[in-house]
This record gives sequence, structure tokens and C-alpha cells, in this order.
Amino acid sequence: MELLLDEILKDLETELGLKEESDAAVLASKIKNAAREVRLKRSYPEHFTEEQIVKDLEKHYSNIRELALYDFNQAGAEGQTSYNENGTNRTWKSRNDCLMGVFAYCR
Repeated sequence: MELLLDEILKDLETELGLKEESDAAVLASKIKNAAREVRLKRSYPEHFTEEQIVKDLEKHYSNIRELALYDFNQAGAEGQTSYNENGTNRTWKSRNDCLMGVFAYCR
């Protein structure tokens, strides 16, 4: 699991151009939370091994990445759906859109 989280962290650090260690620490926390959320949503059967879970989570790389990025970009604006100031307009998509395609595991 750590390899997946590290890969997402490195990719997002590069994409966002993060230089500060504190920003990277916040991003790492958002990635870990996103992975946990996807894992909970998948609701794996009890007989699944950690190896099977990690292999499945790797298929949801983009969901975990997108959810972590969404949460990172929302820092300081939690709960807002739009923002308008001095001609700058922002509208955020629904956070649930980041989880599109993530369903509970079926036998």
C-alpha cells in the first residue's frame, strides 16, 4: 500500500510544484485519507488478504489521486461550492464525483 501512496504523492508533488515540506505533509495526509475512503467504500470481504486489497486499490489509482487532490485544493475552503471575488469565479464539482466508479465489492 505504501508504494501506491508514495507513487501518488510523487506524482501530485510534481504536478503541483510543491517545494515546502509542510505542503507535502498535508498532501500525504490527504492521500492516506483518500485511500482509506476508497477502501471503506469497496467494503472488501473478510477473506481478502492485504495483498488482494492493495492490488484492487491500484486499479483505483485515479480515484484516490483525484480525491486527494480535491481535498488538498479545498483546504481553507471546506464546504464551499463556489467562490466569487473581484472578478474571480470558482465552482467546485461534487466531491462524490471523485468516487465515480468505486463500488462495494460483490462476490
